[in-house]
Amino acid sequence: MINKEPRVRFAPSPTGYLHVGGLRTALYNYLFAKHNNGKFILRIEDTDRNRYVEGAVENLIASLKWCGLEYEEGPDVGGAFGPYMQSQRLDLYKKYSEELIKNGLAYYCFCTPERLEALREEQQKQKLPQAKYDKHCLHLSKEEIENNLSKGVSKVIRLNVQSDQKIIIDDIIRGRVEFNSSNVDDQVLIKSDGYPTYHLANVVDDHLMQITHVVRGEEWLSSTPKHILLYEYFGWEKPYFAHLPLLLNPDRSKLSKRQGDVAVEDYRAKGYLKEALVNFVALLGWNAGDDKEFYNMNELIERFSLERVNKSGAVFDLEKLSWLNAEHLRKKTDEEILNLLKVEINHSSSVIHQYSDDYLLKVIAVMKERVSFVKEYLTKSPYFFEAPQEYDKASLEKNWKTETPPQLEKLNEAFSRIASPSKEEFEKALTETAEELNIGKGKLIHPLRLAVSGMSAGPGVFDILVIIGKDETIKRINTSLSKIKL
Repeated sequence: MINKEPRVRFAPSPTGYLHVGGLRTALYNYLFAKHNNGKFILRIEDTDRNRYVEGAVENLIASLKWCGLEYEEGPDVGGAFGPYMQSQRLDLYKKYSEELIKNGLAYYCFCTPERLEALREEQQKQKLPQAKYDKHCLHLSKEEIENNLSKGVSKVIRLNVQSDQKIIIDDIIRGRVEFNSSNVDDQVLIKSDGYPTYHLANVVDDHLMQITHVVRGEEWLSSTPKHILLYEYFGWEKPYFAHLPLLLNPDRSKLSKRQGDVAVEDYRAKGYLKEALVNFVALLGWNAGDDKEFYNMNELIERFSLERVNKSGAVFDLEKLSWLNAEHLRKKTDEEILNLLKVEINHSSSVIHQYSDDYLLKVIAVMKERVSFVKEYLTKSPYFFEAPQEYDKASLEKNWKTETPPQLEKLNEAFSRIASPSKEEFEKALTETAEELNIGKGKLIHPLRLAVSGMSAGPGVFDILVIIGKDETIKRINTSLSKIKL
């Protein structure tokens, strides 16, 4: 075996934000490594300079660390097999590509873009199943090659694929997959700018970094024959391969930006908890063989195996993600939610006052079962942070009558006499007022709720009164009496 200790890597290209599909690939690599006491490595594949996005590496690292996917080796932490940025390893790719040329397993290609385009058009006219390079430059004489090199003629290096060879992949997820080398193009290994393609850099780095298992998306399965050939041409031991199923929209199309958010940063900005996102992404193609859906990271590490990953595409169900978010939020202690709520308040433009931890803990206690996101403590119960500016129209029409104002004035008088405000004292005062007025308690409770919250639903009205306090309660009732006109 390449290494007794399992070594896996996540190798994204810095072309933007971290896609949820990329997060799943990183997560499965991480879980596999932790489950098997192995190493999880981050490698940045930044050799496609045309697609490089400034700041993307920092975004990738920040997203991985936010999700709790800590790696043992990587560009910012180092390691014995660095550097971990491919743009800093160009001499290695040059060395190995030249070794292939020396052994007749690769060759220089000086074809112009115009000739390659004409070749593609001709093959399309002939209705060939796929466009392939015709090995024209493989047959150049030594003198022609040296003359072109001395003149600095633009060139690439291509893999010299031998035809009619059987290429077998024993994929952990997909089982035995066979390809015929006659269908494999003479892939470019080194581009005209001197940078390697994904294929060469990927294989060289995986070998030198002693990667034991290559776990990546299904879209790379068709490239794997090229990688297998490179391992064989170099005489290197191949790692194990596992190709993950596609992520799909609910309509079974491939998950894309056109149908919704696909970046980890998008979901973080919307208030999803990292625990919920990780839990959700873990279930996109994997299950432990039972109906369990709620997992924390330690449970995922304990139960994860590549053998339990499905072949078929996994549907990205946003409702399930939101459900998991609510479940993870409710499992948190009030103190954990307090820290999250304080961050949310600091970022909110609607909350202008400072609130004590004790006050916020009371809000959390009465709202915990009513929210699915931390931000909903502010959006679903804004009255804990600001007096209502308007009142629910439907509830006004139903519950605010001509006799309501004098009844609430009477209730306010009773509240003002309370010495030690508590739920029981507020309720007692309301009950006695209703009896005195000879009306049902509902005639007071519903208008009271509107007066103090502006809403028709929420936690118990007496819970609201206790939290905002007697003075604020009286003040809000008085404000409603002056603002609400029938």
